[in-house]
Amino acid sequence: MNYLFNSNGEPVGFWRGRYIYALNGNPVGQLNGSHAHALSGGYVGELHRDMIVDKHLGNFGNIGNPGNPGNPGSPGHPGNRGAMNYGYSDVFDKLLS
Repeated sequence: MNYLFNSNGEPVGFWRGRYIYALNGNPVGQLNGSHAHALSGGYVGELHRDMIVDKHLGNFGNIGNPGNPGNPGSPGHPGNRGAMNYGYSDVFDKLLS
């Protein structure tokens, strides 16, 4: 289990294998290496440490919809890990829209 956090340190999701999930277990995205894409396939940002951020690397295109990876269930709440600033904008919310 790999939790994902926002810049305020709040847990917002997790990733397992090549899929990104909201904390309730709903699939919201997919990974192609470090590139984070919405479940529909559109590029959103980069997996950097434990966040999805905009590194201004350009657009890595649309990798297509992988189908429904299922809901693995809620992994629980790891608590706030403290605010972190890696110098990049947090874009996890783009996976939710």
